[in-house]
Amino acid sequence: MRLIATTLLAAFALHPALAEAAEPVCLTPGEFTAMSTYALPSVIRGTAGRCSQVLPSNAFLRTDGEKLAQRYAQRRDAAWPGAKKAFLKVGMTKSPQAADIFAKMSDDTLKPMVDELVAGMVSQQLPADRCKPVDRALMLLSPLPAENTAELIGVIAGLAAPTRKAKIGQFELCEA
Repeated sequence: MRLIATTLLAAFALHPALAEAAEPVCLTPGEFTAMSTYALPSVIRGTAGRCSQVLPSNAFLRTDGEKLAQRYAQRRDAAWPGAKKAFLKVGMTKSPQAADIFAKMSDDTLKPMVDELVAGMVSQQLPADRCKPVDRALMLLSPLPAENTAELIGVIAGLAAPTRKAKIGQFELCEA
């Protein structure tokens, strides 16, 4: 589960320099949930694309991954306003100019860019040896609605944090 959260958050970096940020980006639980809810279909598709060569033909991602992505996509439009705000917050941390450019884009232009970025980052960053556990985790999460899955990922990230603040890579879950 922590791998899913890490992969999901890594995919949110709208600017490559975020990986070098001295201070972690602080996302409220609501921001994290909105971003996660919006991004889950792209994360699932990116994971399926990355893992299709290493998973057996009867693996969840190969048999039901696209159905799950489509079902989770039904909540994307409702999550978009909060997700967009959070994406721009992440982008603003390291590159105010880039965040300003993204903020001026129409949603019809920005959404496909975010979708491709998330799916591409997941497919590039996910180690192939993690495909089986991620496949199993997604299978176990699949009965949940997208917003529950997104919130559960945030809760688990918080529980797994060694300090009081949940930190995953360059992201922290902060108080609302």
